Amino acid sequence: MRSLLGLLKEGRVLVSDGAWGTMLQERGLQSGECPELWNVTRRDDVLAVAKSYVEAGADIILTNSFGGSPIRLAHYGLEDRAAELNEAAADISREAAGRNHVVLGSMGPTGEISLVGSVTKDELYAGFALQARGLKKGGVDGILVETMSAIDEAVSAVRAAIDSTGLEVACTFTFDRTKNGQYRTMMGVSPAEMAEAMKAAAACVIGANCGNGFDQMIEVVREIRKIDSSTPLLVHANAGLPEYREGKLVYLETPDMVAERAKILADLGANIIGGCCGTTPEHIRAIVRELKVS
Repeated sequence: MRSLLGLLKEGRVLVSDGAWGTMLQERGLQSGECPELWNVTRRDDVLAVAKSYVEAGADIILTNSFGGSPIRLAHYGLEDRAAELNEAAADISREAAGRNHVVLGSMGPTGEISLVGSVTKDELYAGFALQARGLKKGGVDGILVETMSAIDEAVSAVRAAIDSTGLEVACTFTFDRTKNGQYRTMMGVSPAEMAEAMKAAAACVIGANCGNGFDQMIEVVREIRKIDSSTPLLVHANAGLPEYREGKLVYLETPDMVAERAKILADLGANIIGGCCGTTPEHIRAIVRELKVS
């Protein structure tokens, strides 16, 4: 098992992988289909995605388990298979990564909000704990709680993962620019509020993912670093804003554009840089090349 914090102490910027949904869709994943079920029904395709990011030079590989909480899997009638599907996701990425790369188990939001009573805090915690245990059993080195917008759900996920696995846990939120130029999650959380809450929850790495693209992520990183200069910071940005072309979403930021902005993010204090929606192995390869040169 590799330590994410141990690697970060070596002082270099680590490169994470890129989009999983984008790559699975290229392999035939349909709208409304459960991506996590592919871990057992289309294992070779999922393995190919993980291997493509390893071959691109990523230091960190995630797992195909973003929607793997039993609460979210219930939308497909798969809640009873949560442990199985998460273990399978971790096993696939572990096989691709070998022992020379860090594997982080991806845990995304449930889509339910405890503040309005659609799910209880105990249910959130229990679901995330079950998911995290499955990921640990499959061989992950740590957990990445990602794409969060509400502090209470993120705290539940981080604490459940730490309590149930003892692994290092990172957490990222998704921010968009408001009409007055501020960055907030859909639940109104600022980057500064995220940083304080996640550190209090004992996340060892904090940051941002998804959102509008690398340019906006630069502004978010600046805001976080104004109030926290030392906590390791992870950034997974989209390849810009998508456009509909010929019936499908197309992301417009090229690998070279992304790599140039990755260098800026590193200079601003981002410790881990990777991609989110629309990014591909070519984007990650370009980031690796840019950061090695610099």
